[in-house]
Amino acid sequence: MSSSAQQWLSLVGAIWLQTINGPNSDFPVYSSELKDLLTISQLQLNNLAFASDAGKLFGWLSGLAAVYLPLWLVLLIGSCLGLIGYGFQFLFLVHKFSKLSYWHVFLLTVLAGNGVCWINTVCYLICIQNFSSNQRSAVLGISTSYVGLSAKVYTVLADSFFHFLTSQSKAKSYLLLNATVPMLASIVTSPFTRKIHPANQEQLKSSALIFLFIITIATGVCAVISSVGSMSSGRRLATQHAISLGLLLALPLVIPVAMKFKQVLEDNKVHDLVSIHQVDVKEASEDNQSKEENIGASSMIKKLNFWLYYFSYMFSATLGLVFLNNMGQIAESRGLSKTSSLVSISSSFGFFGRLVPSLLDFYFSKNGHVISRTASMTILMAPIAGSFFLLLNQSNLSLYISTAVIGACTGAITCIAVSTTPELFGIKHFGVNHNVVVTNIPIGSLIFGFFAAFVYQNKENGSRSCMGSECFRTTFVLWGSICSFGTLLCFFLYLRTRKKFYLDTI
Repeated sequence: MSSSAQQWLSLVGAIWLQTINGPNSDFPVYSSELKDLLTISQLQLNNLAFASDAGKLFGWLSGLAAVYLPLWLVLLIGSCLGLIGYGFQFLFLVHKFSKLSYWHVFLLTVLAGNGVCWINTVCYLICIQNFSSNQRSAVLGISTSYVGLSAKVYTVLADSFFHFLTSQSKAKSYLLLNATVPMLASIVTSPFTRKIHPANQEQLKSSALIFLFIITIATGVCAVISSVGSMSSGRRLATQHAISLGLLLALPLVIPVAMKFKQVLEDNKVHDLVSIHQVDVKEASEDNQSKEENIGASSMIKKLNFWLYYFSYMFSATLGLVFLNNMGQIAESRGLSKTSSLVSISSSFGFFGRLVPSLLDFYFSKNGHVISRTASMTILMAPIAGSFFLLLNQSNLSLYISTAVIGACTGAITCIAVSTTPELFGIKHFGVNHNVVVTNIPIGSLIFGFFAAFVYQNKENGSRSCMGSECFRTTFVLWGSICSFGTLLCFFLYLRTRKKFYLDTI
């Protein structure tokens, strides 16, 4: 297979991996049941939600490992961590282990959460190392957008394959899927998850990206339609949705197959030699341009821009993730019995939120314009703050709208951050640097989640659950205020970096 086809095949692998690399995103679906099975309080349940994020505190280990180990091995290590973390929890729930304490479950969840970082690191490095700078932002955006589908994929699989289980058995089915699906996907994709040095910059690259965008948008539309249908659908419709998503996820394979076919038909050895020279010169130029920006983690954390970026991320996307982790209890307090429909909505809109920034970046870059990523983050943070205040309204419509907006904007900021980190601090140490940046997620999850759980537990009035508008009212006010402050921090970061940004784009 030609190197260009291998290059795009590696991207297909990254897309598939990102699609299933959000096993923790289905936690709200079975969190209430897990709370009953383990006989734990709301604070302890919040600690389990935090535990999954806590694995990111050690995510930098995957960045270091990627420097010394082949990417396929880093990938398999990450999937093994998830298999152990979720697998033992599943065995406990089916009574294969009778003495698994709460703290055992906590540590296993941390382990599984760390496994997510290893797979993410592989996917990010594939996009950064295998594609030139003018393609990098687009392919990063496309691949990371698919992680927004994870919760949707897991709910569809659970509805399709475990429809015969009672509602009290959700936790078992989801934990089994969380343990096995990433491992199976890693085994399938490991042969082509490696660094590729393309022999040429394929002339089909623009049309290939456009085709990939079309497939991705179609996949998101399918997910949104099925999310709306999931509010009242049965097993047959869930199976149809699973088949549709499977076919759409297989479609990106058309690109490397088309490139291989084109390579067979053309005898362009001279053209390849010229292209190699052009690519080498271009890449050398890019390396020279970014040489001064490539700083390690120890130098990065000494910069004011890092801390502005760090807290802007924490006060926006991380807050959004905390909201999604608590969605099960939020829905329950409002009397909604089917949390899976909310999870599907947040997942589907999160998918589009991750995709749109890369689509806009691709469009404007073709017309000679570049969008400031710090400005984009600032603009996206304001709707999250507004959605928290909208949640003070107790109607179900406000809950659905806020869930969609928070899911979309959180996904967009998460996607933009993957490109913002190398933009601010260079690509040389990206594997470690970005994993340092995302340590804000477990820290924010602990602080904001603890506050929400503390307020909720004080409203329980002797029971193990809280019902009514007061359960999260104080929490939403605080979250909205913090996100508003984060918007100001991000705007300040934009003011500090815009001069450098415009110089770089001239």
